[in-house]
Amino acid sequence: MIFKKMHKNIISIYFLIFFLISPSSLSAKNIDFEIWVKDFQKKAISSGISQKVVNEVMSKAIFLPKVIEYDRYQPEFYEDTFTYIKKRTDKKKIKQGLHLYKKERSTIDKIENKFFIEKELLLALMGIETNFGKYLGRMDIVSSLATLSYDKRRSDFFTKELLILLRLIDNKIINKDILFGSWAGAFGNFQFMPRTIKDYAIDYNKNEIIELKNIEDSFASAANYLNKIGWKKNLPCYTRIKLKKNIPSKYLNSSARKISNKRKVSFFEKYIENYQDLNLNENLEAAIITPDKDIIPGSNNFKPAFLVYNNYEKILSWNRSLRFALAVCTLKDNFKNEI
Repeated sequence: MIFKKMHKNIISIYFLIFFLISPSSLSAKNIDFEIWVKDFQKKAISSGISQKVVNEVMSKAIFLPKVIEYDRYQPEFYEDTFTYIKKRTDKKKIKQGLHLYKKERSTIDKIENKFFIEKELLLALMGIETNFGKYLGRMDIVSSLATLSYDKRRSDFFTKELLILLRLIDNKIINKDILFGSWAGAFGNFQFMPRTIKDYAIDYNKNEIIELKNIEDSFASAANYLNKIGWKKNLPCYTRIKLKKNIPSKYLNSSARKISNKRKVSFFEKYIENYQDLNLNENLEAAIITPDKDIIPGSNNFKPAFLVYNNYEKILSWNRSLRFALAVCTLKDNFKNEI
């Protein structure tokens, strides 16, 4: 019965996608999109962005149905946590990161010392986000943001991002001719959205433009971001633990939206089987996560389990995914063992 229902749902989704991207539907959407662009241009100009930049940039914006498809039907992950982490922290990834570090050692070390952010963490984030710059995305960011702004689902968020992007171009902070990235509008080696560029990106090499596909500017910008949101150098990110069955369910976090019921590490001693073997800093604030619980059908509610600290939550600010943060912190530690 479950398979039949899933099969029917899959067929329904395919019909819906076909309807959304069928020629007649696209034609109507393109006309509506062009009307939306004209209205948006007026709004952008009235907000103080120069008419020249608005007209020049937005005249090239096109409706991208693929972006709507990606937004609606992002694939669900059914890999267990350890499989997810292993795929993103393997020996090949470490080798690539070490190669990049060897090539850019002087720059990366200077950035680490200036911003108090470990080079291993910066390498880990770049490695997982874009495979060290190999997968930056090829979508026209202006068109992607315009498509998502035109769409009703998250229009307000993406309209603000597009306005910020136009203002960055108008102020000659970024070059409009190199704006190709992810379907959702993220850009560069560390996949910054326009607001993140505005708030945290740095012209580190002082050439009067921010180049987030450049090692100097991108690493400095990522380090500045992490420093400003409160990452603490040389403090831990997480510890893998074995839980006893007596732990109340309220202490088990399975959602990345909000980590709740944080306590001093020492509080959790009575719920952790291997507590004495872990050599933990008992004064750190921590919470417990069980990342498979709401993702893997039939998963054990008590394992895998991890104590996570404040640094872990800073990675959640970067990308609100429990397993993304675990993978980044794991790759960071793997680099530390090699550098």
